Amino acid sequence: MTTAIEAHALGRRFGRRWALSECTLAIPTGHVVGLVGPNGAGKSTLLQLAAGLLAPSAGTIEVLGRRPAESPAQLRRVGFVAQEAPTYASFSIADHLRLGAWLNPTWDGPFADQRVQRLGLEPHQHAGSLSGGQRAQLALTLAIAKRPELLILDEPVASLDPLARREFLEGLMEIVAEAGVTVLLSSHLVADLERVCDYVVVLAGSRIQVAGPIDTLLATHRRLIGPRRDPRSLPADEEVVTMSHTDRQSTLVVRTEEAILDPSWAVEQLNLEDLVLAYMTRAQARASRPELTAVGP
Repeated sequence: MTTAIEAHALGRRFGRRWALSECTLAIPTGHVVGLVGPNGAGKSTLLQLAAGLLAPSAGTIEVLGRRPAESPAQLRRVGFVAQEAPTYASFSIADHLRLGAWLNPTWDGPFADQRVQRLGLEPHQHAGSLSGGQRAQLALTLAIAKRPELLILDEPVASLDPLARREFLEGLMEIVAEAGVTVLLSSHLVADLERVCDYVVVLAGSRIQVAGPIDTLLATHRRLIGPRRDPRSLPADEEVVTMSHTDRQSTLVVRTEEAILDPSWAVEQLNLEDLVLAYMTRAQARASRPELTAVGP
């Protein structure tokens, strides 16, 4: 299996605070990957490590089989769009395209020109006069026109209105279909990720909580509702992710590859938001009760 990003015990510390800790992860190529978690979870740190903008404080990370940013050739293989969709306010769109062509030997000029035209942008327009959605589209165009193998997007739609978000995501999917690029997209907007991603990584409490193809994860997680019981009485193949209880009832989210055979349980399917919230809730519980961290993800 070819991996887009592979990390082992990866960590990054700022002063005394670990923004990312013990991150072990293998993301295969050929997917649109959603990186989701609460604010402050370490999403941007992980993406900046993958882009070579930060160096690890612990562990290792490889991108497309090599160390991030180890050479100009490696830099050309990765496109990166930061959260603020960086553009130069005083540069025209034509200036941006010329700069992109000058900096990138693999620059696809016809693609960039056609996409700018399709977006209804005028080459003479200055980036400072564009809307947030237009700047995000320009930044995406610049990143993909270098023809990377991996495209990293850090919260690219966080500041956009719903219409601009939809247009950005539709443009992203067109690019993925045309170029076959692997995408790693961070967001805390699960509904947006559900529309475009086929693989998800949940990062919370500075650690990876779960990762895998969305279809597989949804097929192996269930919500169980039934008479109150001790979760330790469940079969060994049913891993409890979260639990809550009333005097008479227990509600559990479990991970299992086997059918739920106990007739006392009402069994419900999860959607992606349910899954993400379950693992974020578990991470929060472990942070407040450190003894729980002895249990694996």
